[in-house]
Amino acid sequence: MVPIYNWVDRSIFGNYRPVSLTSVVCKQKEHIIAGQLRHVWEMSGWLYEGQHGSRPGYSCQSQLVTVCQDIGDSMDEGIRRDTIIMDVSNAFDLVPHDRLLTKMAATGLDLRVVVWVKEFLLGSSQRVRVEGKLSEEFRVTSGVSKGSVLGSPIFLADDNDVWRNLESNIWLFLDDCTRFWKTTDSSDIDNTDIQPKTSIDEIILLWLFCGC
Repeated sequence: MVPIYNWVDRSIFGNYRPVSLTSVVCKQKEHIIAGQLRHVWEMSGWLYEGQHGSRPGYSCQSQLVTVCQDIGDSMDEGIRRDTIIMDVSNAFDLVPHDRLLTKMAATGLDLRVVVWVKEFLLGSSQRVRVEGKLSEEFRVTSGVSKGSVLGSPIFLADDNDVWRNLESNIWLFLDDCTRFWKTTDSSDIDNTDIQPKTSIDEIILLWLFCGC
């Protein structure tokens, strides 16, 4: 693992993002497995249509265009929509391996692919490299690796059902979410399914009031 600085204060540990460095041989195999995952999921239509991350033909730009179009349509119709933009803290690091593998096995994948992913995740270890010096190895008990070829595609399997049982619309780019719903009076806000008891560790809220 190599810590990549991504915030203001370099002295704070939490301002660094861990990125995995795997061997060339491993990356080649990851590309093969990732291609198989995308092929099966796209052909079966299993992936949620509002997920724009790590998919061919989708991007953060396509998510932005979709959200802006929905907001524009609401303004044209004179409809007010309240919007929350959520950033899930440490989403990649906290994925339970057992739950992830169970979800993947239920998507129609060849079980040999699921077994390969299992071997890729379980029993692995990591160490941190800073300025050429290496830390002691430590076991990885949860999460998918940022920076690896396979990390983002297999994260989709765990994140794909986040839209279920929600009354509001949701658009995703991996773990970044944009949710919005129609509001006509204060009761619509009070009755929203977004509550402080959610398991999301860190939520950045941006309220946007569209329409009149």
